[in-house]
Amino acid sequence: MQHQRMLAFLSLSAAFVLGACSSMSRQEVGTVTGAAVGAAAGSVVGGPAAVIGGAVVGGVVGHEVSKK
Repeated sequence: MQHQRMLAFLSLSAAFVLGACSSMSRQEVGTVTGAAVGAAAGSVVGGPAAVIGGAVVGGVVGHEVSKK
């Protein structure tokens, strides 16, 4: 049951994030995407600290990679 709630929450969150990305710059989208991927990777690796660390590192990497 908890897994289904989490999946529903993540799906709804993804819909809001994608809707908000329509007016964002390429670099902002890269930052958000990197943070999301980093948080997902952190959740696989460990607990809450890994999720936060993954989001921070992913956001920085996404920001830097998407620079023109």
